[in-house]
Amino acid sequence: MATINYLTRIEFDFGSTKLLPSLVSELGIQKPLIVTDPYLAKSDMLRDLIKLIDHTKPELFANTPQNPNEEAVKLAASIYQSGHCDGIIAVGGGSSIDLAKGVALLATHDGPLAQYALILGGLHKITSKVAPVIAIPTTAGTGSEVGRGALITLDDGRKLGFISPYLIPKIALCDPQLTISLPPRLTAATGMDALTHCIETFLSPKINPPADAIALDGAKRAARWIEIAYQDGRNTEARWNMMMASLQGGLTFQKGLGAVHSMSHPLGGLKNITLHHGTLNALILPAVLRFNREFCAEKLLAIEQAIGVPTNMRLEDFISELNQRLDLPQSLSEIGVTQDMLPKMIEGACNDHSTASNPRPLTEQDFVHLFEQVF
Repeated sequence: MATINYLTRIEFDFGSTKLLPSLVSELGIQKPLIVTDPYLAKSDMLRDLIKLIDHTKPELFANTPQNPNEEAVKLAASIYQSGHCDGIIAVGGGSSIDLAKGVALLATHDGPLAQYALILGGLHKITSKVAPVIAIPTTAGTGSEVGRGALITLDDGRKLGFISPYLIPKIALCDPQLTISLPPRLTAATGMDALTHCIETFLSPKINPPADAIALDGAKRAARWIEIAYQDGRNTEARWNMMMASLQGGLTFQKGLGAVHSMSHPLGGLKNITLHHGTLNALILPAVLRFNREFCAEKLLAIEQAIGVPTNMRLEDFISELNQRLDLPQSLSEIGVTQDMLPKMIEGACNDHSTASNPRPLTEQDFVHLFEQVF
């Protein structure tokens, strides 16, 4: 038996952010908390958004770290509660949107936060009391604006997934115009994040044909447009398609991810270095595809045909060459990971919730091998 459920309201196109005042009103939000990052807090774009809802006198939390953590969630939740807020507007990349989900949870549920993590049995502890969230992505990568989960690094260093249908933003407000100014390196890293999501969810063994169709179309868009967006950030057609591919990757999270994310999640939780999630996914993806190939050869062929991989090439080699053209790192050691960090990363990957939906069953030794391949 397959249980299939889609999903939330999406407003998508250039200029869609102008709908924000009416959407806030529709959700009955009278005093929102805006969650964003320090860079966007200084931008004209955020100032323009705030002007649209200035009558609500919104509170602002602008200290989202690159990888959202429990400390920031608690700080933002305290602002939400002391400001008597009744909804959240997340503006930014996946970090701000994931943090907003954590705030929506902790501001309406008793702590500690850890009890709501998926692998600690938290799924059924998250209720409909979660505060309403409007997600406004400013990157094209994570798909968190339509995702049911948030990845948050706890105070004890564990990077855990918080997953519930109640955590899906009530509205995803997707305006590709907000990505026009993304620099090339971030365009590449977030774009590869979107492509990885589409590939990994398509390869998941869970049964969900609608998600498979969306993932395949998203992978096709990302592979077609990522280099154009990287080379010419003002190409509106490329930006539109990359934001759609990102959205599609998020829509397919229902199937679960795989070993790429099992490995990138603990790496993203490292405290002594800050590693970008999309960069990690791009770097790890070829090795995992190679490892999984014999268990999902037919699906890999479908992806290769959809995105136009040459007949004499495999998907893992296509991704490796694409990473090189996008000037993305080729190894973990290149971005500051050291050998002594790997045992804890292997342990984290074994315990990650994405491991269960990898097409090939994984052992601890398998992760040892995979980390060696990408180190």
